[in-house]
Amino acid sequence: MFASEYELTSIIDHTLLKPEANKQEILRLCKEALNYRFHSVFLLPCYLPVAVRKLRKAPVKVGTVIGFPLGGNSTTSKIFEAIDSLRQGAEELDIVINIGALKSGDFPYLERELKGIISKTPECLHKVIVEVGLLTEGELKRMIEVVNRVKPAFVKTSTGFLARGARVEDVVAIRHHLHPDIGIKASGGIRTLQQVTELVEAGASRIGTSAGVDIMQEYRRKSGAG
Repeated sequence: MFASEYELTSIIDHTLLKPEANKQEILRLCKEALNYRFHSVFLLPCYLPVAVRKLRKAPVKVGTVIGFPLGGNSTTSKIFEAIDSLRQGAEELDIVINIGALKSGDFPYLERELKGIISKTPECLHKVIVEVGLLTEGELKRMIEVVNRVKPAFVKTSTGFLARGARVEDVVAIRHHLHPDIGIKASGGIRTLQQVTELVEAGASRIGTSAGVDIMQEYRRKSGAG
């Protein structure tokens, strides 16, 4: 159990990335993040202006995704998307790797692409989405070696759109190879307080979920605060 409510809320990226999300849902996402003091909201790039206006001067960060959800965009388009997102007020960027390049064994390409995006948006905090459910153990190890050289703030387990979501064993495997200064964001299919607790105990220090409100209500019931 988390020692305090803030200890839990401060690691949650409150997320709404479904393609059919509308403006009213984004505004509700922002309101919920303010009410529960979540670390951030994460949304599609087209809604950055909405969230930035709503959360102006608030302690909640605004984040978006790059190359989402497949990662197969050209490096040039990913860099443009990242720069444009920064200009629109994004503070955190979750970047989908080119999974096809990884499967082709082209790790130099992946390193160049990530370095290009990160170097062009130094004001942002970066997370690299490795889509662990699609990788072999060997591929994950080599990808984490790339991440260790690129030095983003976090590795993120998955988009939540492809393969499966985060598992405890994924976090353990990533942590085994990952530089200790780089954090792990667990994401995909996280809907309960027990899942969050197990993932954090395994080594995750950020949680991406669309069920943040449900998780907080569960926490309050179990802690006697609700």
